[in-house]
Amino acid sequence: MSIKQISVFLENKPGALYAMTGVLAQNKIDMRALSLAETSDFGIARMIVDDVYKTTTVLRDAGYIHSLTPVLGVAIPDVPGGLNKVLQVLTDAKVNVEYMYAFLGGETGGKAYMIFRVADNNKAANALEYRGIKLVEPEDIQRL
Repeated sequence: MSIKQISVFLENKPGALYAMTGVLAQNKIDMRALSLAETSDFGIARMIVDDVYKTTTVLRDAGYIHSLTPVLGVAIPDVPGGLNKVLQVLTDAKVNVEYMYAFLGGETGGKAYMIFRVADNNKAANALEYRGIKLVEPEDIQRL
């Protein structure tokens, strides 16, 4: 039910993100989603990729500090209020959203996609599935 997000720690300086994405490009790794957060000294690139094992191996070999985090991918109806409906389900289940970011899929069929980092993945997943909201499975990442 959860998918693996890779968080890469980067210096907050010109070219740091470029260098990291260059390593991924050279190794033919496809980023499916990306979020970047920063402070004055460092940044965290959070990403969903097509091949987690290959990516973590490439990052380690290139000297990047990174970690894996279980997150939820959620297919949200691409209509006004679609995100609000999902957030209402999480609120009703008393699940805190720590952060979230959007990503694009291929032929979306009227869906938008979000990555959610929540306090309790199992509780959130159960609440969403109970309300008929589709979760993105790890094997779906390569098809989106």
